[in-house]
This record gives sequence, structure tokens and C-alpha cells, in this order.
Amino acid sequence: MYICYYGMYLKGDIMSDHTQLSGRAYIAIGLMLFALFFGAGNLIFPATLGQHAGTNVWWAILGFIVTGVGLPLLGVMAMGYSGSRNVQSLASRVHPVFGVLFTLALYLSIGPAFAIPRTGTVSYEIAVKPFLGGAASDTALSLFLVGFFVVTLWLSINPQKLVNRIGKILTPALLLTIVVLIVKSLITPLGNYGTPTESYATSGTAFLQGFLDGYNTLDALASFVFGILVIEFVTLSGAQTRDEITRATMKAGLIAVGCLGVVYIFIASLGATSVEQLGILDTGAPVLAESARLLFGGLGAMILAVIVLLACLTTSIGLVTSCAQYFSTQFGGLSYKAYAVLFVLISFGVGMFGLKTIITAAIPVLMFLYPLSIALIVLAFLHPLFNGRQCVYAWTVGATFITALVSGLETASVDLGSLGQFFATQVPMHGIGMDWLVFGGVGFVIGLIHRALVKAN
Repeated sequence: MYICYYGMYLKGDIMSDHTQLSGRAYIAIGLMLFALFFGAGNLIFPATLGQHAGTNVWWAILGFIVTGVGLPLLGVMAMGYSGSRNVQSLASRVHPVFGVLFTLALYLSIGPAFAIPRTGTVSYEIAVKPFLGGAASDTALSLFLVGFFVVTLWLSINPQKLVNRIGKILTPALLLTIVVLIVKSLITPLGNYGTPTESYATSGTAFLQGFLDGYNTLDALASFVFGILVIEFVTLSGAQTRDEITRATMKAGLIAVGCLGVVYIFIASLGATSVEQLGILDTGAPVLAESARLLFGGLGAMILAVIVLLACLTTSIGLVTSCAQYFSTQFGGLSYKAYAVLFVLISFGVGMFGLKTIITAAIPVLMFLYPLSIALIVLAFLHPLFNGRQCVYAWTVGATFITALVSGLETASVDLGSLGQFFATQVPMHGIGMDWLVFGGVGFVIGLIHRALVKAN
């Protein structure tokens, strides 16, 4: 969850420390990073995974943790290790044009295209819809989104201490609520683990599907943005060299992703035991809302609703703020306030399609962006091996781009004809969505050969 201006408070605290990172500083930065990552989306997707995985939930959540926990950690560490001042600087190692386009796609994905409207729709699904019963409708959704995004815009344009104060208590309150929900579900489980659906039928397929499900959190993409904040704070705390910054970001990152991992495991288990009473629901939002109602009654559901609503609101404020700042700085043309208004309007329009549609629409884009992000992370760590030669970046990412584009288009149900048939029959691991590993590996080898044959200018 991106808590608006929370970093300002932390920045002041850390600057008061002396020359090196203390345990207190690590904890402070780690919790800040957890707050940046943690949002309602991190709650609903493990719940959905649990419902579908059933008895294979532990294999599925293991795959989910790789992409939902491991990749964000590596992304943050990669920014520290690379020494890049922002995500565009890192991506421009491939090519300046790619740097701009990749960063643009990343900010739109974690902004008005998917993440911001998702905050509004998740809020509605958990905080409003369960209490409307038969009165729930498109009109109710639209009215709620109007109010939600008006408040988002107001607080994004007019920064208030209220947002900071909410942020200071919001994450602990939400975590406490989830912990209580989890403990109660372990003491009095809703039911037994259900039968896995087709995509999770075996341990192997469950792991792979969980791996792909982890894309939905968007955290690996966000890690490029959040990593810069972490680097700033650890530098203020005394870390100076690349090794010191990398170690510091890793330690702080482990605190953050460790908390995420624990939440994912138990919420997935909650989802897996809920099917007997709830059936398989469209998204994870009603799974949490109905589970809270069954375990604690109406009061419990109401408390969860209020806290999730506030969590989504602060997430929305922070995402609008970060995206508007990037676009106004990078492209100009419009002021920060104008971009904030534009992104809120777009987010409202997208939100009107509903949570299920937003999640479905995001999957092809994530199938495209995630392989490219992973390639950049790996190359950032291998940078010294090939002296940072641009040809290695270009060949690796270029090869990854091909198969990522094919996977994205196929996921979007675009008929690729003979090209699609070729990939389906001739390209290893295409059927499980992991063929980018093959293409990226081949591209990396070609890049190394290119480097050996052509001297640097």
C-alpha cells in the first residue's frame, strides 16, 4: 500500500540517527516498505488462489510467494545494486526509447489502468456490497466510486496531515484484523480443504499457476518505484557504498516481504477452507467479507470493511500522487493537479467495469510486463559480469520481449495463426507460460557472444 507522505515522517526519524543503520532503522524502513506494498489487492488474490487450489493450496501458495514475495524483494535489491536513480534509468540500459516506454507502461499499470481503479472496486466489494444485499447494483457502484475518487482527488491535490496520521495506524490495524481473522479461522475453520480446480489439479500445475497468480499483485512492478525510496532512506541512515546499500535494502526488504509471505499463506488457507460454505466466488473480495461475517458476525464484517476501505483509500491517494508526479515531471504539458484529475477520471471510468473485469483485463498486460521486469532484475545483478554492455541488455530483453508479447496476446485471446501454432508446438515451456526463460537465456548468450566479437566504443 502506498501511504501518501508516510515517507516524510520516516525520513525525519532516520535522519536523526547517526552514521549507520541500527536495528530500529531496519525495522522502520522494512515496515515502511511493507506499507508501500501492502494493499487490498494483496488480500484478495491469495483468497482466490486458496479457493481454487483446495488441497493443493500449499503448492500453489509456494509458487505465489516466488512472484508475490521473492520478485518484489529482488526488484528492490536490484535498484540498490544497480545504482540507478529511477526505473527509467535502469530500463534505458536496454535502449533510451525502451526505457521511456517500459516506464510509461509500468506507471500506467500501477496507476489508472489497473491498480487505482482496483482500489475503488475492492473497497466497494468488501466495504459496501455485502451490506446492500439485493440492493447492490451498477448504480450503487457508480455512486460509491464517485465519492471514493472525489476524496482521493481532494487529498491528492491538497496533502493533509490526516493522511499521514491514518497511515501511521492503518497498517497495524489492518494487520491486526487479518491476524484475528486468521486465528479464528484456525480455531473454528469454515470447512475442509476443497477439491482443486483444473488449473491446480496437480502439485506441479498448482505451483505454476500460483507463480502466474503472483503477477496480479503488481508488486514486482511497483518494486522498481519503491526501491528508490528505500535507497534514499538507507543512504540517509549511513549506507554509502553499493554493497552497503544492497545489504541494507535486502535486510529491510526481508522484513517487508516476510510479513507479506505470512499474510499470503494464512489467507490462502482461509480461502481453501471457505468453499464448503461459500462456494467458489468470482474474486477474493467477497471471500474475505463473507468469511469475516461467518466467523465474527456483522460487527466483524463491519470492522474489516472500514479498515479495508481506509487502506484502499490511502493506496489510491498514494498511487495518484506518484503517477501524477512522474508524468508532470517527465512529460510536462499538464500540471501535477491536471494529471491528478485526469488519472482520477480514468480510474473512475475503468472502475465502472467492476473488479472481475479489471482483474481479467490486467492479466494479458502482466503476462507481457512481468517477463521483461524479471529480465531487467536479473541483468541488474549480472551487470558486472558483462561490464554493463548495452548489447547484452538489448539481446536479452529483446528476445524476452518476443515471447512475452506472444503470451500477452494469446492471453488476450488474439488469434496469432501460424505464429501461435509454432509457439504452441515448437517452443519449450510455452504451454505453461514460462517460455520467456528459454528466449531470455538464448538472448543473453547471444548478447555475450556479441560482446566478445564487437569491442565497446
